[in-house]
Formats: sequence, C-alpha cells, structure tokens
Amino acid sequence: MTETITSTHNSRIRAVRKLRERRHREQARLFMAEGEDMLAAALAVGTPPATVFAVPDPPPALADLLGRLPPGVERVTASPEALAAAGSLGSGSRVIGLWSLPDLEQVEPAAPGGPALYLHDVADPGNIGTVLRAARAFGAAVVLSSRSADPFGPKAVRASMGAVFGRPVARADFARAREGSCAIALVPGGGRPLRELSLEGPVLFTLGSERTGLPDEVMAACDEVAHVPLESDADSLNVAMAATLCLYEYRAHHG
Repeated sequence: MTETITSTHNSRIRAVRKLRERRHREQARLFMAEGEDMLAAALAVGTPPATVFAVPDPPPALADLLGRLPPGVERVTASPEALAAAGSLGSGSRVIGLWSLPDLEQVEPAAPGGPALYLHDVADPGNIGTVLRAARAFGAAVVLSSRSADPFGPKAVRASMGAVFGRPVARADFARAREGSCAIALVPGGGRPLRELSLEGPVLFTLGSERTGLPDEVMAACDEVAHVPLESDADSLNVAMAATLCLYEYRAHHG
C-alpha cells in the first residue's frame, strides 16, 4: 500500500495544482475534475480518469465510486489538506481525478442531422461549461472558435456538471463548423423571432460573446438572423441562457 501524501508541497500535488492553468494542461495533456459528483458523471458515461487522488478512509459513497474504477486507473491517497492545495475549490475535495486532454481540433465539429452550437470568441469559462451542460441535456454538439475559453479549465468543468465527459465538443473556424448545416445567427433584437423559424434539418445556432456579439462577416455568412424576444426594458440574455433557449426551440419544433 502506498504512503498517503500529506505535504502540500509534494511534487505530485504541485503538478495537479498547475493544471489550473491552460498552458500546463496543454503541456501535460491532462485536465482535472474535483469531487464525487464529477467522478460519478464520468463513470456514468464510460470515461474513467487516468489517475485518482482520494482521501484515506473515504466515506461509503466515495468508496463505492472508487470500487467501480477499472483496474488500469492509478490510485493515490492524499490528505484533505494536500487535496485542498491541489484543487481549485476553497473548501477542498475528497477526490480529484485526472483525465486525458482531448485534441479538440481533431473532433468532428457537429452531430450530423441534429442541432449544434457555435460559440464565437466566448471568453467566460463558466458560460462554456453551462452551454455544455445544456447541450448534453438536448443532445447537441458544441463547436468553439479558436479564441473561445478552454472547456477543460476548472471553472468550465464545474459549470458543465460533468457534461464535459459525455458531450462532443470541437474547436474549429466558422466555415468548417457550418458545413452541411443551416447557420442561424442569434443577435439581440435582430432578424426574426427565433420561434418563427422552421428549424428543419441540421441547424448551427451561432452565438457571440455578450460584450462584442458576432462580427459582421460571421453574421453575413449565416443563412438566418434571429433573436429571442424580450421585454422592452430588458437587456440581452446571458449567452448560455440564449443557447439553452435555442436548443429548447429546436426540440420543440421536432416534437
């Protein structure tokens, strides 16, 4: 049995802590997720971690999850203090998993025949994670522009509520993302109300950041421009909320 890591300066703990930063994730080709809920979500879709750091004498629910890990997963025991130093949560976690970092540029950018979301330069990782959660709920693919946030950063992973393990996500330019789809630009107050569109066949809902929106060239390349009607005194919707409404409307049109 391996010795429990107790030092917050242990080299393995420091290596996990570095995964908070994108450049270190890309160098190590790993990302982390914290907590029992994340581990359970990953195992539910058949995506076990490469390595698990867990507290000694785990409570029954965590012990059950650890017992479901396949034989090849490396298991490391670490004290609560060491895990708190490694993770990104102020209160710490009883378990941290490390997963292989996918190469998003090698992922097919859309699900043929279904809905997809294209996020153009959306920089908030919390929005990215929430969009992934909605996409999983409605069976949609997600495509990120080159300057959109990393979906495998701690904030995005937490916001995804585990959807990052089971939802296809790709990184591609708009021209590649829209191949074979009807591209619909979502613009506050622009074009037709979303509900008036037919939404037949494969659809790529295209959304920009809340601060800058979509550039003119992307809007011009879309087949339709639409908006979600709001009260006259309301500001624009959060991009994750708008994306969720798009997917809901698509599913409503398809029964």
